[in-house]
Amino acid sequence: MYTFKQLLAEAIGTFFLCFAGIAAIVATSEPINSGVGLVGIALAHGLALSVAVSIFAGISGAHFNPAVTVGFLSTGRITPQLAILYIIFQLVGATLAACACAMIYPSGAVDAAMLGIPLPPKDSWVTTQILLLTEFLLTFLLMTAIYGTAVDPRGAPMKLGGFGIGLTVAFDILAAGKVTGASMNPARSFGPAFVHNYFAQHWCYWVAPIAGAVGAALVYEYLLLEAPETEQK
Repeated sequence: MYTFKQLLAEAIGTFFLCFAGIAAIVATSEPINSGVGLVGIALAHGLALSVAVSIFAGISGAHFNPAVTVGFLSTGRITPQLAILYIIFQLVGATLAACACAMIYPSGAVDAAMLGIPLPPKDSWVTTQILLLTEFLLTFLLMTAIYGTAVDPRGAPMKLGGFGIGLTVAFDILAAGKVTGASMNPARSFGPAFVHNYFAQHWCYWVAPIAGAVGAALVYEYLLLEAPETEQK
């Protein structure tokens, strides 16, 4: 029963993030044209993630991201069986969020924004190599923030888990939203891609975030995290 609660928390938390982010992007398109721009989109993602982490961290650990789950899997902080279930429910939450946005907003805005699928600008300088490197770095920073604020006991007294993680997503989007769409999250990419049936370069948004999360998890777990006192002795 508790496992189901964890999985439900992961689905709802991922819905929080993806609904807010997709809706903010779609709302910038005509005929709505909310005018919030990249700053508003970054804040929508960051604030939604902060709230979701604050709500669900005590239930599921608040991954809301297959890359984060694989990162924790690489350091033994989640079992393979539970990791697979987490990822499935994260993808379900993201897909439901994309479906909700497709039903709520005008079709013209939905089509113009392509449901906020994270992608490089068309006919831009962004090669596949740049896309992979950027998403790797953005997710590396995100996973580092997760470890530093939510895993490392030295960060616990600050009680900044949700706030710090949400801000990292926000500044990543501000820094690279116009480069790759700043996904950092295969579920965030998958939901709108599945609903819109558009999977161009989709593999990049799995490979790079997972590599970045695993790299950051390994660095923090084995180079930055303090060993338990029994091991130190």
